[in-house]
Amino acid sequence: MEKEKGKNEAPWWQPSLILFYRLSGWIAGPVIIAVFLGKYLDSRYGTEPWLFLLTVGIAFFVSTIGIVKDSMREMKRIDEKNKKSKEDK
Repeated sequence: MEKEKGKNEAPWWQPSLILFYRLSGWIAGPVIIAVFLGKYLDSRYGTEPWLFLLTVGIAFFVSTIGIVKDSMREMKRIDEKNKKSKEDK
């Protein structure tokens, strides 16, 4: 019985690792896209470094919003899990 129960559950460290990757993606993804987009726009319109700085600034803003939304969702999930475990006891 114990082995059957353990097969369906993820390892204890897996949810935290997934959260780490999601939050890291919110940091790296928009910033990397903004760097390439900003350099392209600056070279195309000759506005160096203003469009580059603008796109990187917007990317940090988007990253911040994404991190906060994911963090709030995860905190709610943890709270619900804690409430459920308290009710089971």
